[in-house]
Amino acid sequence: MCGILGMVSSQPVNQELYDGLQMLQHRGQDAAGIATIEERKFHIYKANGMVRDVFRTRNMRDLTGCAGVAHVRYPTAGNSSDPEEAQPFYVNSPFGIAFAHNGNLTNTEELASDLFHKDFRHINTCSDSEVLLNVFAHELERAVLASENKSANEKVIFQAVKAVHKRVRGAYAAVALIAGFGLLAFRDPFGIRPLVLGRRSNNNGGYDYMISSESVSFSATGFECLKDVAPGEAVFIDFSGRLSECQCADNAQLYPCLFEYVYFARPDSVIEGVSVYQARLDMGVTLADKVRRELPHDIDVVMPIPDTSRPSALELARHLNIPYREGLIKNRYVGRTFIMPGQETRKKSVRQKLSPIACEFRDKNVLLVDDSIVRGTTSREIVEMVRHTGAKKVYLASAAPEVRFPNVYGIDMPTHTELIANGRDRFQIANEIGADGVVFQDLAQLESVVRRLNPDIQGFDTSCFNGKYLTGDIDDEYLKKLSEKKKKC
Repeated sequence: MCGILGMVSSQPVNQELYDGLQMLQHRGQDAAGIATIEERKFHIYKANGMVRDVFRTRNMRDLTGCAGVAHVRYPTAGNSSDPEEAQPFYVNSPFGIAFAHNGNLTNTEELASDLFHKDFRHINTCSDSEVLLNVFAHELERAVLASENKSANEKVIFQAVKAVHKRVRGAYAAVALIAGFGLLAFRDPFGIRPLVLGRRSNNNGGYDYMISSESVSFSATGFECLKDVAPGEAVFIDFSGRLSECQCADNAQLYPCLFEYVYFARPDSVIEGVSVYQARLDMGVTLADKVRRELPHDIDVVMPIPDTSRPSALELARHLNIPYREGLIKNRYVGRTFIMPGQETRKKSVRQKLSPIACEFRDKNVLLVDDSIVRGTTSREIVEMVRHTGAKKVYLASAAPEVRFPNVYGIDMPTHTELIANGRDRFQIANEIGADGVVFQDLAQLESVVRRLNPDIQGFDTSCFNGKYLTGDIDDEYLKKLSEKKKKC
């Protein structure tokens, strides 16, 4: 669940790309990078770590130019500790391309083989993003050579994207800075990963453009949101600020990732016309109805597990007419445990991350509300901590359904064994995490909550909840190979 940015401006973009990345930090804490271009020279700096730790004044001074792309990395495919896998990636042919990608490809192995044996391109990392870049670069070169003037323009570039869609499967939202031409952004035919286009007036009488994983980046930089990039669509902005758009996929359909609304996206973002905050409030209403049906009526207090679940917990408490309290205080200097690599790291960080207020728990039956329960490690630690603090009973409600299946489109849960809900019902899950009861949102209700806010959404990627994979190429053998590959990289 990386975060990507692209920008073309009448002014230097280094500071605004940095500011935009700060707003996307929740999407990845493993590495960060920025690439800018001045005339035809790229300036790239990237390293492991948070945005604030990666970039220093000397780095920012070197990132000159009025166009650029940027990235925060969340490890899904590849080796999260290898700084070579930080993005943006770069290839020098054709023209020179700096590239950033959010998502996960499902036919990476096949593509990498074809790139080496047929396209004569070398992939030097375990990253599927480098594979996607080289597929695009190869198709752009082919399109240029087939063009009348043997050069690139928006028509030729869109032709390359069309060829990418025919070769690549999986989830991908990407930005590419093409030397001598401009900034390209494109999205997979299902629109699984989010991508939005923003615009603002500049002093030259034209417009600056920004492309981002989430609209929240625009508020930090003074842009207005123009639109979501459509599934299968490509957007090209040349260095003079001229915008072109083209639908590049056959039978494109809008099926955004439902987990974005539950957990990943910031509440102040709007994705596909849906306020993430409003969606999470509405999740609390439907979850409250299920709590009323499935848990004893002896709950004294409702508390969120901060921060993502707070809107759902607030509305759930109001709907049930039960007091709402903030009993767990978050240390904001510890990262999100779900996206930390390694089970022991996640487990250790829970006690550092959350501190209980004892008087809010003592001798009370507490309903904790979380956005989701994935591995169960965090939930188990929190339930144990709350009991130790003095709670009589501890119930847990999840704003998301049971996560029973691996997600192959950009969420780091590749094996069945890591998922606490796999092969267990809610009673067994409650026993595993030490709770007195657990309630999960119904999938149909969750889909209905989001679709009510935008009826034009055709469906959702719900694969981690129901095992239905949109790309149609995922089976048990694929999931087994993916797990083995991750262990090697």
